[in-house]
Amino acid sequence: MLFGLMTRLLAGHKGGVAAIVALQLVQTAGNLLLPTINAAIIDDGIVAGNTPEIFRLGTVMSLIAAVQAAAAIAAGYFGAVVAMKIGHQLRGEVFTRIQSLSSQEVAAFGTQSLVTRATNDTQQIQSFAVLVFTMLAAAPVMAAGGVLLAWQQDMVLSSVVIVSMPILLLIMYLIVRRLVPLYRQGQELLDRTGELLREQIIGASVIRAFVRQGHETRRFATTNSSLTGNNLQSSLLVAGMLPLIMIVVNLSSVAVVWFGGHRVYDGGMKIGALTAFIAYILQILLAIMMAMYVFMTAPRAAACAERLGAVLDAKPSVQDCKAPQGTSFGGTLEGASVTFRNVSFSYPGAENPVLEDISFTAVPGTTVAIVGSTGSGKSTLLSLVPRFLDSTAGTISIGGRNICSMPLDVLRRSMAAVPQKSHLFSGTISDNLRVAAPEATDAQLWEAMETAQAASFVRALPLGMDTEVGQGGTNLSGGQRQRLCISRALLRRVPVYLFDDSFSALDFATEARVRDALEVALDSAVVIVVAERISTVAGAGQILVLDDGRLVAQGTHLQLLETSATYREIAESQLALDDAP
Repeated sequence: MLFGLMTRLLAGHKGGVAAIVALQLVQTAGNLLLPTINAAIIDDGIVAGNTPEIFRLGTVMSLIAAVQAAAAIAAGYFGAVVAMKIGHQLRGEVFTRIQSLSSQEVAAFGTQSLVTRATNDTQQIQSFAVLVFTMLAAAPVMAAGGVLLAWQQDMVLSSVVIVSMPILLLIMYLIVRRLVPLYRQGQELLDRTGELLREQIIGASVIRAFVRQGHETRRFATTNSSLTGNNLQSSLLVAGMLPLIMIVVNLSSVAVVWFGGHRVYDGGMKIGALTAFIAYILQILLAIMMAMYVFMTAPRAAACAERLGAVLDAKPSVQDCKAPQGTSFGGTLEGASVTFRNVSFSYPGAENPVLEDISFTAVPGTTVAIVGSTGSGKSTLLSLVPRFLDSTAGTISIGGRNICSMPLDVLRRSMAAVPQKSHLFSGTISDNLRVAAPEATDAQLWEAMETAQAASFVRALPLGMDTEVGQGGTNLSGGQRQRLCISRALLRRVPVYLFDDSFSALDFATEARVRDALEVALDSAVVIVVAERISTVAGAGQILVLDDGRLVAQGTHLQLLETSATYREIAESQLALDDAP
């Protein structure tokens, strides 16, 4: 998975990778040449007393060192640039894929897991890319070149390399084999820790209200201890790697000096050749250490690549479509009716459908209200219209066109939705409203807020529309958030409006004023409202009554009071029949 992901990411940066390889080859060539030149200086210059040869070779050595340093700096720079671009590309791809997933896929991965994958996991891949680019060509070329040149200097001493290299490779294999499952488990524990922390921060008031601080502290401590233990094990393995390597390297150096000294004493080897051999041995061992460091970090990167691959390979259950040849879907679907024909919906693996055999038509200028007990499928039904979810049976059409045959951007551009959970983004109030209409003027913002009964409280704020909104609108009340969300939807002049229990946080008087204003503002649009309150739906032109996912009745308020026991039961639980309009 890691190899495939890196290959795909590098496909768009072939020029940069080629430059990095070329620069590293120049740097490595310099590393390999310098010990040989240094040996010649010692044997042909210092020992022989040839001063001009010393200056000549010294000048060559200085020039090579300068070129090598410049190549190393350039390779490091280009490596960092390409790695950053890869990280940028990967984060963008993950973000785009997450945006295309339906609520089912997001729930399957988990919100916190997706956040971790888009941030921490991509950062791990980026860091691995930096490491790979640093050692992309240097390590193998240095190791191979060092072996050949060391063999050229003295064949007998080369036996030290033959003994030490398998030992280093064995150490690398044993450490990496243990690190792979530890890193994979560590990423899962990081997900769990983040998810638990997010739960406890969001639910802090509930935890305090039920005096569960101790219990939650113990829960977090358990998860935190598991993560710490996992990191400790992997860190100990990584920390133990360097001493083991240094033991082998130092013993190899001692063996080279010991046997090389005897070779020099016996006349079988020159002093310069011995110094060059020691340098090549160190270069070979350094190359192996570099490779070991790459392989040591590869398991964590591989675990991250596997998790990112699962997101990137996820197939959204809601698929976009292309407009048929010769067909134009430009603009919006003004004056179009929304029609459900025998629509059913089931979650994957569920025993029973959430919705079953739903049929109705919502015409422009009419409000269709949907009521029912909790869990009857009201919000799910509303989510089918903009294709946040796709029906598993039946068809939904707008203006006679099946919504599954329409491009998603065209479909969703033709409607505005106010979700059940009123969500505001960090930024000013005007920034939040302009999410729906970036080009809207201040006058249009105030007009939308007047309709949603939000203008009065916004004017009372010290900075008005320039007031900063906390993430999620935490510095506003529930009713204020709902009214701003309604204002945001009204800024879009579209033929279909969807309100998912969008008045629940409003008091009865404010709700009545909002409904009256919406009736005037949206008199030519299709309006579908999900609500719990009978007072919210009583004035609707058509009311749909859901019970356990089935449409058990439809009609006006007065008709349903007479004909539907389910609706009458809901109404009686909220209103006295004598006072009912």
